[in-house]
Amino acid sequence: MLVRQPLDLFAFGCMLLFCLVMASQQVVLKAVEEDIAPVFQIALRYGIALLLLMMLIRPKRTQVRLAPENRWPALWIGVLFTLEFLLLGEALRFTTAGHATVFLYTSPIFAAIGLHIKIPSERMGILQWVGIALAFSGMVLAFIGGDASSFGAVVLLGDLLALLAGASWGVTTVVVRATGLSVLPAKQILFYQLLIAFVVLGLWSFWSEQASINLTPEVLASLAFHGIGVAFLAFLLWFWLLTRYKASQLGILSFMTPVLGVLLGSWWLNEQIELNFIIGAGFILAGVLLVCRRPASGRRVAVA
Repeated sequence: MLVRQPLDLFAFGCMLLFCLVMASQQVVLKAVEEDIAPVFQIALRYGIALLLLMMLIRPKRTQVRLAPENRWPALWIGVLFTLEFLLLGEALRFTTAGHATVFLYTSPIFAAIGLHIKIPSERMGILQWVGIALAFSGMVLAFIGGDASSFGAVVLLGDLLALLAGASWGVTTVVVRATGLSVLPAKQILFYQLLIAFVVLGLWSFWSEQASINLTPEVLASLAFHGIGVAFLAFLLWFWLLTRYKASQLGILSFMTPVLGVLLGSWWLNEQIELNFIIGAGFILAGVLLVCRRPASGRRVAVA
C-alpha cells in the first residue's frame, strides 16, 4: 500500500501556486463572461487541456486503458467532475466570483462526511463534527443575511449552484480514495475527467445556447490561462500531490484559495463583499480547518 508523506517545503510551495491559480479562475471567467459564457469557456479549456495531455502521454506510451475494476469508478469521477464545473459555470452567471469560490471550497466538508461513511480509518471525532456544524452554520448565514438590494434571489441561486459544485468535488474525492483509482497515475485519472467534461459541457453549451464567442484578446488570454494553466498544469499538479502527500494536509492549505478568491474578486472586478458573507465565510473556513485537524484517534480526515 502506498504511504503518503507529510508536507515539506516543496509541497507547500506547490500548494501556494495551486491556490493562486485556482483562486484566479473564477475571477477570470467572470471578467470575460460578456464575450464567452463561463460554461462554454470551461468546456473549451478542457478540450485544450485534453489535447495537451494526449501530446504528453503519447510519446511515453503511457497506458490509459483501465483495468475492469476501475472502469466504473473512472466513469463516476468523470461525471462528478463534469457536474462540478457545469454547476460552477452556471453559478457564475448569477453570483460573484468571490461567492462562487467560497462555496466551491466547501468540498472538504462533503468529502469528510463521505469518507467517514465509506472508510473506517477516516472516521471523524467530536472536533470534526463541531467543524462541520460550524461550516454549515456559516453557509446558512452567508445565504440568508445581507441587504436585499445587493443580495437577491438571483445571487442566492448562484450561491446554491456553487455549493452543489463543492459537494460534487467532495464526492469525487471520496470515489478516488475509496477505490483503486487512488493508486493510479495522475495523468490516467485526469485523461478520463477531461474527456467526459469536454464532451458533456460542450454539448450543454450548444443545447443551452451559450456557445457564442467573441474572440477578443482578453478571451484568448483567458482561454490560454484556463486551458494550459488551470485545466492542464494545475489539475495535473493537484493529482500528483494527492499521490505523494497526505490529502488531509493538502486540504488544510487549500483553504487559502477561497480567501484569495474573495480578495481577487473585490480587487479585480470591484465585487461588493457583504458583512454577513464575510462572517459566514469565516465560519465556513474555521469549520473546514477543524474538520482537517487530527481526530482524537490520531488519524487524519482526507479532504478534497
